[in-house]
Amino acid sequence: MITVLGSINMDLIATVTRLPKPGETVTGDHFVTAPGGKGANQALAARRAGATVSMAGACGEDEFAVPALTYLRFDSVNLDRVKSASTATGVALIFVGADGENVIAIVAGANGTVSAEDARAAVAGMKRGDTLMLQMEVPAAAIEAALAAARDKGITSIVNIAPITPDAKRLAEMADIVIANETEFELFCGSSGLDAGTREVQMLKINRERKQTVIVTLGADGVVAARNGAVHRAKGLEIEPVDTVGAGDTFCGYLAAGLDQGLKFDVALRRAAIAGSLACLKAGAQPSIPLQADVDHHLKAS
Repeated sequence: MITVLGSINMDLIATVTRLPKPGETVTGDHFVTAPGGKGANQALAARRAGATVSMAGACGEDEFAVPALTYLRFDSVNLDRVKSASTATGVALIFVGADGENVIAIVAGANGTVSAEDARAAVAGMKRGDTLMLQMEVPAAAIEAALAAARDKGITSIVNIAPITPDAKRLAEMADIVIANETEFELFCGSSGLDAGTREVQMLKINRERKQTVIVTLGADGVVAARNGAVHRAKGLEIEPVDTVGAGDTFCGYLAAGLDQGLKFDVALRRAAIAGSLACLKAGAQPSIPLQADVDHHLKAS
């Protein structure tokens, strides 16, 4: 079973001709709202990958509270650990350019009320061998409490260090598996301007010294991982992206599900990379997360 402790948002998404520069106004041609939040996105991705998933977090007492959980409810993610907070539901304000790239601003809202007590309660219902997944959109105290409780119970912990925060490095060092993009990894390891070879050396160093699996997503170039002293690589699909929002979360959720289901690491990595590619073919975070059958079809065909 997978428990995801993390953020639940409503995404407010505008498609624009191109991403604006500071102080600039650009025109847009499309606007939608959709459930989001890195925690909720990853929970939904893991569920669509076939895992049994429980979501822990918080929604507010406003008009976004119900729609923010729509996809999770529909896909039968357990919501017993989602509390109601007397504040606004978290929101993400997203601009998507014509090339599929995006910029995002997040207002935490109820996500900021997730406490260490909430985290310990979520882990208390888990068993040895279960998987805990976390990101950086809830308070550091909650993440730290969850990781400490997971370690004590023999639960596999996965931390996606996004968005990067001042606490991300310290917290990620407590996890069994760390997932980052290229920029986040450089901040995590304290080096900048890494080329592919130097990055892999750094990843293997962390893997050897901390016994952590380190995974770096590379966008169109796929993903690279250091695990058990070896480097693993996987490619996604060659696509023309429509919207990259949620692609990283889809990768994380599918990877967690694959490992939780007992897939060999290389297979889980490749399946997650394919899922992340497919998530770029539709607009929005949760609406774009592919179903297991579609991902497995492409996996068999590749």
